[in-house]
Amino acid sequence: MDDGSGDVLLGALDRPAQGVRKPLVILVHGLTGCETGTYMLTTAAALLAQGHPVLRLNQRGAGPSRPFCRLRYHAGRSQDLRAVLAQLPSGLVGDGVLMAGYSLGGNALLKLLGEGDLPVPILAAASVSAPIDLALTSRTFMEPRNRVYHSWLLNRMKAETFASGPRIEAKWADAVRTARSVYEFDDRFIGPWNGWSGAEEYYAVNSALRFLPRIAVPTLVVHALDDPWIPGAIYTSIDWSANPNLTPLLPSGGGHVGFHGEGGVWHDRCLAAFFAAHI
Repeated sequence: MDDGSGDVLLGALDRPAQGVRKPLVILVHGLTGCETGTYMLTTAAALLAQGHPVLRLNQRGAGPSRPFCRLRYHAGRSQDLRAVLAQLPSGLVGDGVLMAGYSLGGNALLKLLGEGDLPVPILAAASVSAPIDLALTSRTFMEPRNRVYHSWLLNRMKAETFASGPRIEAKWADAVRTARSVYEFDDRFIGPWNGWSGAEEYYAVNSALRFLPRIAVPTLVVHALDDPWIPGAIYTSIDWSANPNLTPLLPSGGGHVGFHGEGGVWHDRCLAAFFAAHI
């Protein structure tokens, strides 16, 4: 995708056996992920086996897109997903489009669906382990029990920012380098770099929670209540009956983008069944 900004988003397209015609599935990765993430490859394989072509999309500045992007993705960059949909060739979307987003990518996808104005119809969608309340998720990262993961994630975010690709200005580089938490990273860099006053405004504007009531696409929402980083209480406090387009699937166990068990990855089987029911 080229949106006129000079940035180019890349993705990997997997095609099933010839002669099978099913809707395209677009997969959107999470924070510090890319097209080659384990969950992206596993889901792609499961859906390919069902006869779907699968586009494993790199968000702006992620993976092989990094050298071609000045800007970077964030939790609410739904306009990139909209632009990708608008530029897909008609031969690829002629049988319909399905979408699935993981973690941060799930938040962006739910926001897109709630905003509407989709350039091509989306038959169905799914989110897995999405941080739909960004402020509460950020606070949870900083709890003592998450200290090791928090440190690992923050280092990954910094490394991704400084990886190959167009260099950022010195003041932003310093903000990234000195951030001591995910919150400070968002407050000093992601928020103001993208035009918000800081983390709190960035979280408030982009949390998918406030977009859920307006989603008009059949959407499966998968989240484990024992997710250590995204509190299950966010999901259990929602009145799901208020929007019949949303189907919550909230198991007690599964962790964050986990759901491993006998017969493969459980959420992949759920996605495949949900999509099959809506095409």
